[in-house]
Parts: sequence; C-alpha cells; structure tokens
Amino acid sequence: MLEFINVNPNNGDPIYKQLHEQIVRLIVGGQLSTGEELPSVRKIADHFAVNPMTVSRAIGQLVEQGWLERRRGQATRVAKNTTQQAEQQESLLFNGIDQLVQQTKQLDVSQQALIELIKKRWQL
Repeated sequence: MLEFINVNPNNGDPIYKQLHEQIVRLIVGGQLSTGEELPSVRKIADHFAVNPMTVSRAIGQLVEQGWLERRRGQATRVAKNTTQQAEQQESLLFNGIDQLVQQTKQLDVSQQALIELIKKRWQL
C-alpha cells in the first residue's frame, strides 16, 4: 500500500491531508479492498519520515468518515463498501479535471486536441 502513496512536503497541502486523500483514492480505486489491513501508524510515519501524530490525524479522520475501522488491539482495516465510495470516485477527479480544462484553455488547446493527448497518455 505504501508504494502507492506519495507524500510531498513541498506540495503546499498538509501531509495529513495528502495521506487522507491518497488513502481515499486507493479505497475508491480498489487498490485497498474491504477488510484489508493498513500498516501501523508508526510504520507509515517511519516510511514517510513524518511525525506519527500526522499519520494518526489522517487515520482518525478516515475512521470518523467511515473509510476505515479501528478496533482496540487490532490493525486498522478498510471499512465495508459504502455508497459514499461510488459518489467519491467522480468528485476525486473533479479538481484535477477542472485544473486540466483551465490549463488547456489558457494554452488555447482545443477540446479535440486534449482528448487526443489524453488517449496518448492513457497508453503509457
């Protein structure tokens, strides 16, 4: 799981928020399945060389939002699928799409040219 997450301290977004968003993406995208165990907070913190409280904050929010379940003495696991996941899939893409459309318009690239570029990149 950790190999799919990229934390960038220079991103501008807080690290806990980056972790939160990327774990949600992994759940919605199916890379993390229901019941799958997450590494411990300490292991995640060591992997990314961040404070364990930062990781704990992200995990805590995910538990509160129903993405993860935590039981005393057991590993944190991905919660059962919810309708929230299907809805979240589209909304996760909206920010990126909005930025892409804005950049495309600024560069005066046509919609058709953008579609062709996306098709090319999809093949990678």
